[in-house]
Amino acid sequence: MSDPQAMHVPAPTTLPAVLTIAGSDCSGGAGIQADLKTMLACGVYGMSVITSITAQNTQGVSAVEDVSPDILTAQLDAVYTDIPPAATKIGMVSNARLIAVIGDALRKHQAPNVVLDPVMVSSSGTRLLDANAESALTGLFGLCRLITPNIPEAEVLCGQGFGEGSISTPDAMAHAAQRLASRYGCAVLVKGGHSVQGASDVLADTDGNLVWFRGEHIDNPNTHGTGCTLSSAIASALARGETLASAIRDGKAYLTGAIAAGLDLGHGSGPMDHAWRWRTC
Repeated sequence: MSDPQAMHVPAPTTLPAVLTIAGSDCSGGAGIQADLKTMLACGVYGMSVITSITAQNTQGVSAVEDVSPDILTAQLDAVYTDIPPAATKIGMVSNARLIAVIGDALRKHQAPNVVLDPVMVSSSGTRLLDANAESALTGLFGLCRLITPNIPEAEVLCGQGFGEGSISTPDAMAHAAQRLASRYGCAVLVKGGHSVQGASDVLADTDGNLVWFRGEHIDNPNTHGTGCTLSSAIASALARGETLASAIRDGKAYLTGAIAAGLDLGHGSGPMDHAWRWRTC
């Protein structure tokens, strides 16, 4: 006779795994912490490889310390050789040597569904990478399924003829996305959150095809970690087997809900509510 007090043990199950390679945000709004929250909310198993430790909060970053190339390599090998991710998201990597380590790992392990958020320009317009690191970062693009620059980052990546403020219309966004997709051999999503005309994004594939994802600005100043959150949500959807366009659409819907939830923490640009779906059930 079975013991009625015995704990029920569920049948073994599995989940698609997604890896984030990024910096740590101790305040929890961006970076590794935002990525893992997003992955949990999007129904996948999140794993993390840390590129740097930052001291930051809603008012800014006060200190950054990169990990060594050796410990980065060890983290990557530990993940890829045991729980191979169905998708990988890459965020903040500020050091050319670390970028080279990541590229080696992606090639070695033939990582699928790589989504790279090129963290190159801060929300205030400050360039975050030196020339060597920028060159190394663009060298990863050919290993990616998708890169997700915002408008200032797209202007930097496009280079000559695309100075600050040059991408100011939907046509310019589309042209920039097509130019970058052709140059780097991967799909490109130019995000319109910095536009005064709305929050629509445009996707270009390597054949020059365009898909628009319409959105409106939400009146909420607390948008810390939007780029991290969107790229992680897209990677999660790709790991679940969605098409690229469907993954972007789902990721954008998740991000919109996280902003619209209206979480208000801290004295600066605060974090979003990554658990908003559970609070609206």
